[in-house]
Amino acid sequence: MESFHVERLADGVHWVGVKDWNRRSFDALVPLPEGTSYNAYIVEGGKTALIDTTNPGFEEVLARNVNAVCGFDAIDYVVMNHAEPDHAGAIAYVLERCERAKLIATEKGAKMASVMYGVPEDRMVVVHTGDTLELGTKTLRFIEAPWVHWPETMLTYLEEDKILFPCDFFGCHTPRGMYDDEVEDIISLAKRYFGEIMMPFRKMTKKALESVMGLDVRMIAPSHGPIYRNPSRILDAYARWTEGYTKEKVIVVYVSMWGSTERMVDVMVDTLLSRGVQVCVYNLATADIGDVACELVDSRGIVLGTPTVLGGMHPVAFYGAHLTRVLRPPIEYGVMLSSYGWGRGAVRQASDVLSHTSIDVLGIIEVNGPPSDSDLTRVKELGELLADKVKGMA
Repeated sequence: MESFHVERLADGVHWVGVKDWNRRSFDALVPLPEGTSYNAYIVEGGKTALIDTTNPGFEEVLARNVNAVCGFDAIDYVVMNHAEPDHAGAIAYVLERCERAKLIATEKGAKMASVMYGVPEDRMVVVHTGDTLELGTKTLRFIEAPWVHWPETMLTYLEEDKILFPCDFFGCHTPRGMYDDEVEDIISLAKRYFGEIMMPFRKMTKKALESVMGLDVRMIAPSHGPIYRNPSRILDAYARWTEGYTKEKVIVVYVSMWGSTERMVDVMVDTLLSRGVQVCVYNLATADIGDVACELVDSRGIVLGTPTVLGGMHPVAFYGAHLTRVLRPPIEYGVMLSSYGWGRGAVRQASDVLSHTSIDVLGIIEVNGPPSDSDLTRVKELGELLADKVKGMA
């Protein structure tokens, strides 16, 4: 379903993006339960700048929205905050139809625009942190933000209206609402997005956040999701997430084939709950991996449960463990629960994956066949130790 709505953010500033209600996957990896948006913005100040473009396939929608504001051929500059195709996919389309338009990008961004979109060198202007672009009555200032979440990323700040255009930074995947106060669960959605996209680059996002905190920001207009006319909501949340603040919470991720691993997981969960620990449980065979990423953002502990399949972890459990490794959550403590029938191997493989993280593995329980009463007692004791660690009592 295409949207042709154009929203005025300030005098001479308009949202001209696209709401994609039907997309259900991003990068063939990230689930999109309700779709997303590809936000683009027009800034007019004598000369006209288009900030970001749109996903491939929506070029004509973008052109129609821009025409509703100023006329598509009136574009003098295209600001590429980020080279990923969902934001830069229409660059070639725009430059072909706006013959005088120049592409504004970082040095690395210019190289990527040349490779990915065939933009010639004479159509590009390279900018660095602190550089400005005078449009007449409007001034755009640029801030390099490498690895938020690609190496060429930058943020654009509109000085007169104090609007920040941070591309993926502060975004979330939803087509609902135009502004943050129109989406009741906006912070939850933003947390999920942070876990999926930004958490592996937490040090660099913290550095970028510090740059933003030095600005007088009255509105944040990201490239996915609603626009923040209450910037403190998302800035406060990012301050916690980039700092690695965790709760007295344990995330439990597991797979069970014939119930043995699940029986141990059930005892572990009951033990943690009885000790006042917040618990989130996900059966990886059916879980939305975006929900898992969301809860990894502020969990202090993790329980990984997996049976052995053909000499290793269950493939779905391996995916969950690998995801924990690459997303680099601020988890401090972990335990492993495993079962096997005719051969071992899951624990060895899981230990290898988690050895590349900073997680302190407090214990491993592996059983042959169904767990016995003594096995379940060991699970309870390990759960009590994990609870004490998470609550700072051990």
